[in-house]
Amino acid sequence: MKAEIISVGTEILLGEILDTNSRYLAARLPPLGIDLYYISKVGDNLNRLAGTIGRAHERSDLVLITGGLGPTEDDLTREAIALALDEEMFVDADTEQRLRAFFAARGFPFPERNVKQAMLIPSAQAIPNPRGTAPGWWVEKDGRIIVAMPGPPAELERMWEVEVAPRLAGLTTGDVIVSRTLKTVGIGEGQLDEMVSPLLKSENPTVGVYAKQDGVHLRLTAKAATREAAQGVIGPVEEELRRIAGDAVWGADDDTLEGAIGAMLKERNLTLATMESCTGGLLASTITDVPGSSIYFKGGYVAYTAEMKMGLGVSAELIEMHGTVSDEVAADMARAARANAGADLGVAVTGVAGPDELEGKPPGRVHIAVDGGGPAQSVSYTYYQGRAATKRRAVTTALALLRRALLARG
Repeated sequence: MKAEIISVGTEILLGEILDTNSRYLAARLPPLGIDLYYISKVGDNLNRLAGTIGRAHERSDLVLITGGLGPTEDDLTREAIALALDEEMFVDADTEQRLRAFFAARGFPFPERNVKQAMLIPSAQAIPNPRGTAPGWWVEKDGRIIVAMPGPPAELERMWEVEVAPRLAGLTTGDVIVSRTLKTVGIGEGQLDEMVSPLLKSENPTVGVYAKQDGVHLRLTAKAATREAAQGVIGPVEEELRRIAGDAVWGADDDTLEGAIGAMLKERNLTLATMESCTGGLLASTITDVPGSSIYFKGGYVAYTAEMKMGLGVSAELIEMHGTVSDEVAADMARAARANAGADLGVAVTGVAGPDELEGKPPGRVHIAVDGGGPAQSVSYTYYQGRAATKRRAVTTALALLRRALLARG
């Protein structure tokens, strides 16, 4: 089955919101054996949207549309489908009744403009929306399918999981596509690509190397008659990739680096504290994104100025001698964080987020250290991707350095 996705909304074209719905749907088509060929983004214009839907309907077996199902005048997906398929819309009494009941159950008066959301065309069926007022459309015409779903991600994802995916699963008969992602840190994209180059020639599964925010990923994709068979194809190649990459592999698929480190800390019964300057608390925030992190995370300090650092016990002599942006001060910040919090490990980040230089150091320069009671480990990098990106990359590097220290402890 050949599919395409159409995301609707002028705000997407203006860059005001990210089109996360296309990414969500694209990741869920391969396990159903559905090949995705196109993704389009269209503004709130009836003729352009109808034209895009018409072309998609002609060339694809399945068209997935997100957005444009609200009750306002610029919600035009229903009208565009009707125009593209040359069908007249009508108010479906059952759908209208469900909408009125939805509002009544919540104690709200029913806005008459919401009757628009009860409209269908002869070839469409309403798809229930338990999380909102916008029903979806399931349209079958000329042997092809159009599925329209609401734009809010929570509504779309629930509708997909409960209503749409199970229905599509019963229609597809082709091979199943299964992907597996191995996540590494501490190895550059080029180096890893060279290390696994013999396996990059594999056709089933295919192997790809991709640089990501949390390191470098190895993506394996296999096709087979069943999910189990595809996983069997992936297994031996994954095992070989893990052997080649070694300790650089820290997780797979939906694992997060902070989650992997949290598991290592719990396994070793160790605690952690942080002290940050240029990252402004982002490191502590990332660590505490993991549920249950209070078991191992003692706390964090944001010491943005030299005075604040010294107040927390960082050596004034080191600051005067090396400046606040230095390996020496980063190491002493890690020591002070550990000592003040009574933790087993301290992690520190100091640097220049930009855009201006500081103490003669260029924007993007960061110094990171881990202290575990012995000689501190420290690294320094210079990133050139702007203030926000520098902060994010510094956090990833700090987590990678912490992981390396934990591996060294055994």
